[in-house]
Amino acid sequence: MALKSTIFKADLQIADLDRSYYGDHALTIAQHPSETDERMMVRLLAFALHADGALTFGRGLSDEEEPDLWRKDLTGAIQLWIDVGLPDERRVRKASGRSDAVIVYAYGRGVDIWWEQNARALNRIDNLRVRRITADGSQALAALARRTMTLQATVQEGQVFVTDGSDTATVDLGELKAATGRR
Repeated sequence: MALKSTIFKADLQIADLDRSYYGDHALTIAQHPSETDERMMVRLLAFALHADGALTFGRGLSDEEEPDLWRKDLTGAIQLWIDVGLPDERRVRKASGRSDAVIVYAYGRGVDIWWEQNARALNRIDNLRVRRITADGSQALAALARRTMTLQATVQEGQVFVTDGSDTATVDLGELKAATGRR
């Protein structure tokens, strides 16, 4: 018998001072049986960093053809493809051909090795941006994970502060690769 996803509910208030975006979102997040709290919370962070009315969670680990998050236009064309973790270079290359923009939020202990192995190929993809989340930041996010969450995220100058009212996770975002254009 296959294991079922665990459902998390999050009321997320976002104050993104860098984008001048302010919004409240009631989110339902399905955590794949093999997904850690850390990875799920990094997906939530990626949502906070790109939130708008069209951004949705993809099937991620459940479907190799979908990203963790994406934004499509009214015709169904993919405007933004977001993956978290350390995706295979071939997956990123394929995503860059299907989408106007691709962003990878790399986190975990293996980021340095992954980047060293993939930097040359990934640097050739013009519409790709790769951001790094520090281990302290992703682990602090994981500590905030609850089945029902009320969170506030404040984004300012490359830092994100996520709080549940009693504990706060500070996440520093580093830039491994900036996007150089569209496709």
